[in-house]
Amino acid sequence: MIRTYEAFMNSGQYKQGVEQGVKAVQSYYKDNLYQEAFDLLRIMDQAIENTSSVPSEKAALHYQTCRERMLMYMKLHRGESALAQLNRMSSYAAASSDEAQKRDLLYNKTVYYYSFGQTEQGNASFKEMASQLMAKKEYDKVDAVYKALIASGRRSNSAGLVAQSYQSYMAWKDSVNALKTADEIGALKKRIAQQEATISEQDGTLTIRHMIIVALCILAVALAAVLIVGGVVLMRYILLTRRQKNAIHVANENNALKAKFIGNISAQLDPVLNKLKGNTEEVKALCDFSKHIQTMAELESNDEPLDMEGTMLPQYCEALMDEIKERVKKDVTLTVNAPKMVVSINRPYVSHIIYHLLCNAAEYTPEGGHITLDFKKRGAHTHQFIVSDTGVGIPEEKHEDIFKPFVEVHDLTKGDGLGLPICRLMAIRMDGELTIDPTYTKGARFILELHA
Repeated sequence: MIRTYEAFMNSGQYKQGVEQGVKAVQSYYKDNLYQEAFDLLRIMDQAIENTSSVPSEKAALHYQTCRERMLMYMKLHRGESALAQLNRMSSYAAASSDEAQKRDLLYNKTVYYYSFGQTEQGNASFKEMASQLMAKKEYDKVDAVYKALIASGRRSNSAGLVAQSYQSYMAWKDSVNALKTADEIGALKKRIAQQEATISEQDGTLTIRHMIIVALCILAVALAAVLIVGGVVLMRYILLTRRQKNAIHVANENNALKAKFIGNISAQLDPVLNKLKGNTEEVKALCDFSKHIQTMAELESNDEPLDMEGTMLPQYCEALMDEIKERVKKDVTLTVNAPKMVVSINRPYVSHIIYHLLCNAAEYTPEGGHITLDFKKRGAHTHQFIVSDTGVGIPEEKHEDIFKPFVEVHDLTKGDGLGLPICRLMAIRMDGELTIDPTYTKGARFILELHA
């Protein structure tokens, strides 16, 4: 994208060049390369100033670079810096006389105010933008803006923006349905009036005119009935959606309280277990069980974003396989199939999951067996770590139960059965999933699928 940007700018195609430069900036800060992004924006501003474009065109190009700076400052939670860029955007939008940029400015003002808790100013900006669109009866565009606001809040982890946008969106939905109904009724009345005028001009026969009017009235009544029924159904749907939202909120709070309660109990057990005399197998099993309970509670209650880091696959996978060499039985073959590439993963969670799967494979694979760790890229943003063995396998009826905690009563000295449930919770925290391949029959095959 950098070369494309330079090529366009050198050939005098400044608009296309700035568009490519903005894409490169977005790619930088998506990977947390903020310094590189700011440096590129500075270079772009200098290049824009050196162009032969008229002032209004330069202002339109500067507006785009200011917007990217504002978005980065918002992502970095630097409110004053973001506001400074927003003010510059206002000046450039006015100088460019571009109506699309003026609407975009209102949208970004709304995002800024909501993100930093300035609800009153956010409502005012959004009201101005929505009124412009609704005056043209462009309801779908208003709907799209609301959804974009909600999506922006989710991407930036701004609970305030999501909550305020969703609340405003539901209120607007209620009001716009009434407006649409009024528009439809108005259009229907207009059609009836037009039909009556046409009938009066073309046919002087009273009987025929009355018949047509009666038919139109029946049609109007039928359409009105449909609109009324539709309105009732819509209201019920809105009420149901709100109830479901409240139910989900209550359920999430209950889950958080449950996880905290379990974690507290487990944490209070640790000092007691550590004081028990002796280092018996039973005491060690109880300590491990207590730690596993705490881990599950933390995974279920923690929603903080995870740290990602670039990882060279061959060395990473080989190192994981080396850790189980002392655990495998005689003549068991260990194989790693990983392409020479770098992927962005949360190494603590991925390492924990793969190591646990490899340890299980080592335990259940007999002498002369085979254990394999594969990496497969399934799409532009999807990849899989696959652990296969030639062991005893897992019965099909237990494929789901092995990922559920406390399904069976276990002898804790032989394991508490929480290893795989913890691994699946870690996979879910990474927006992925951990499953067992039902088509593999030579032993067991586990698939950790992650999305970049």
